[in-house]
Amino acid sequence: MVSLKANSKKEEKENEPAVIVEPLPPDYRVVEEYWVKEPYAKAVIAESIRTGELKYFALEEPLRKDELSLYEKIVSFLEREVDPPDDPEVDRTEFVVKEAGKLIRKYKRLRPASEESKNRILYHVARDVAGFGYIHVLMLDPHIEDISCNGVRTPIYIWHRKYESLPTNITFVSERVLDDFIVKLAHMSGRHISSAHPILDATLPGKHRLAATFMREVSTSGSTFCIRKFREVPFSIVDLVNMGTLNDLIAAYLWVLVENKMSIMILGGTGAGKTTTLNAVASLIRPEMKIVTVEETAEINLPHENWVQFISREEFGFSGAKARSITLFDLVKTSLRYRPDYIIVGEIRGEEAYVLFQALATGHGGMSTMHADSLDYAIK
Repeated sequence: MVSLKANSKKEEKENEPAVIVEPLPPDYRVVEEYWVKEPYAKAVIAESIRTGELKYFALEEPLRKDELSLYEKIVSFLEREVDPPDDPEVDRTEFVVKEAGKLIRKYKRLRPASEESKNRILYHVARDVAGFGYIHVLMLDPHIEDISCNGVRTPIYIWHRKYESLPTNITFVSERVLDDFIVKLAHMSGRHISSAHPILDATLPGKHRLAATFMREVSTSGSTFCIRKFREVPFSIVDLVNMGTLNDLIAAYLWVLVENKMSIMILGGTGAGKTTTLNAVASLIRPEMKIVTVEETAEINLPHENWVQFISREEFGFSGAKARSITLFDLVKTSLRYRPDYIIVGEIRGEEAYVLFQALATGHGGMSTMHADSLDYAIK
């Protein structure tokens, strides 16, 4: 199970809570509300009557006092009696709910008073043990693209598809709890973060991209994180046309380029939709073609079977016995030995560009993205 003790609910009983989850104030007007997980979690977009500021409220049905006691016992039994699943592809939430249900049937002292109470407890158990704890509602909300925490005593911010950047009602006030939460996210991604290695770039379960820093080693406000949520069903080229990202003429032109194995470079600033566009264009590649993708974190999602996905690796281990890093440069060189029809590099910004351009010159199809606001800036 996850090492963070069920999100430290006991700390919430102390004088100063570890995390503040603000209820909807009376001086806010509800603009929109919708269920994220009915009937336990709801998202509310509300406007301050005084300032006109929009705010995102993640509202969950709380546990009653008797339910909180059962919750803590169930989590304790899970940690003692249940081993993590061997298969990494197993749905963690379903696994925890199933195992917790077995424990409730096995031990009478764990049985809630009603089925409704049991389901509410199981939601909170799954949320804290297998899910994302304090930010679980944000992770479940399909309208949220990015989640960022800038440190303690600052609200968590989100990027909402409809309302764009919004502060939320969730604020970490304990540095220790935020540090523990960062460690939990690192463990969920199968990686390590510490004072010695305080910067993390990883992939969470569900293929969500995580960037994090630890304690005050590189950030003056304590630990920070930013999660770029992964869309399970990626946008197609038709979706991009319908949203106005591309017009039909440009979409048709890109399709012709792909059919003729031409090279495509997508430029743009941070959050401009480079990877989304890359994924949509790459989906136009014919199914029988061999594709090799090279990325630092897994973001590309293709429907093709004949597809090899390479992910770079940082060095790890102790001094004198370190496993060396595997860079994008190494992986692009390796990809040439796989006889690909298309080589796709998630983002180029260093020496890997040299090998990629050599491959393109020998007749391979290629795609990539680059951080650049203009063509001139990209060339320079």
